[in-house]
Amino acid sequence: QVQLVESGGGLVQPGGSLRLSCVASGIIYNVYAMGWYRQAPGKQREMVATNSNGAGTKYQDSVKGRFTISRDNAKNTVYLQMNSLKPEDTAVYYCDGYIRSNQRTGDYWGQGTQVTVSS
Repeated sequence: QVQLVESGGGLVQPGGSLRLSCVASGIIYNVYAMGWYRQAPGKQREMVATNSNGAGTKYQDSVKGRFTISRDNAKNTVYLQMNSLKPEDTAVYYCDGYIRSNQRTGDYWGQGTQVTVSS
């Protein structure tokens, strides 16, 4: 069973920084893409940043220039460096991986990590 586990969330003041990490574990044959999504209270889940083997890196317009996604393929890990954080970045952040495992090929999700930007 493939599992994705996020870490690095927390409370930060506006203008501050956080770095999220997500590690995929289990019987993994290939990781085609990994990314970050977020969901604020009362809103739909939205894409923040993705990195895929074929399509490269994509960002939501509101985080361009502030957030950076990176992957360590050897560790099946994806990071999200978040700088110049704003209160509107407050949300639960979820890691997603499109993975080929011994059971299936498809999306796997982490449990989420809370990011709160507030003074």
